[in-house]
Amino acid sequence: MSDIQQSTINNQPLSVPTMADFMAKGESPEILFWVGCAGSFDDRAKKITKAIVKILNHANVKFAVLGTEESCSGDPAKRAGNEFLFQMQAMTNINVLNGYEVKKIVTGCPHCFNTLKNEYPALGGNYEVIHHTQLLQDLLNSGRIKIEGGSFKGKKITFHDPCYLGRANDVYEAPRSVMINLDAELMEMKRSKANGLCCGAGGAQMFKEAEKGNKEVNIERSEEALALNPDVIAVGCPFCNTMMTDGVKHFNKENTVKVLDVAELIAQAKDL
Repeated sequence: MSDIQQSTINNQPLSVPTMADFMAKGESPEILFWVGCAGSFDDRAKKITKAIVKILNHANVKFAVLGTEESCSGDPAKRAGNEFLFQMQAMTNINVLNGYEVKKIVTGCPHCFNTLKNEYPALGGNYEVIHHTQLLQDLLNSGRIKIEGGSFKGKKITFHDPCYLGRANDVYEAPRSVMINLDAELMEMKRSKANGLCCGAGGAQMFKEAEKGNKEVNIERSEEALALNPDVIAVGCPFCNTMMTDGVKHFNKENTVKVLDVAELIAQAKDL
């Protein structure tokens, strides 16, 4: 998190306190921001993390991160079939979270969201877990952040539904209701929402070579998005971001089509 903590917003350092900081003061945050492995270590995903933090700072949300106490959620291990490793990683995290008496968690990644929300309870980790697009929806609905158009007004945007956000957890409207505030032209791909097509990275496929076939999944999905001639392909997952970005580059469209997380759209629209 050091790169993020050293960043600035309006020439002021980003405020990224840790749970340890709050405990030292005898206080509790409103929410724990679970950054995730991608958001912590992947250079592209770090930008999404910074966008989320900028929004949290702007909305004066009292939040904290675990910092170096956060470990992998265990999602890749479980999807790859290593249940033993998953439970080891999960129990390590649960011990830390329960030690801090964490109640509410927001994630920057649908994979972390799904794992913490649906698979941690069986191991003793019971928390209210929301995805960052749901948090953005709440902040907009409550008036804690306001957007009227901004830099994306009139732009064509299509949203790619992350599998672990949409089909696995039925979260379809939150990202869309957030993007409505951009005054952009929102376009749906032929396969969207419950009929959406995977970007190709889920189920730990992100970390293995592709199997034999006629076409990569991310190429198929990117082709479908680009058929709408969008200015922006919006995503809500760092894995999807990587796969769609690679697909856009495959078609040599990276100079005309941007792949941005919903949080980045809001942060840029607010010029944060």
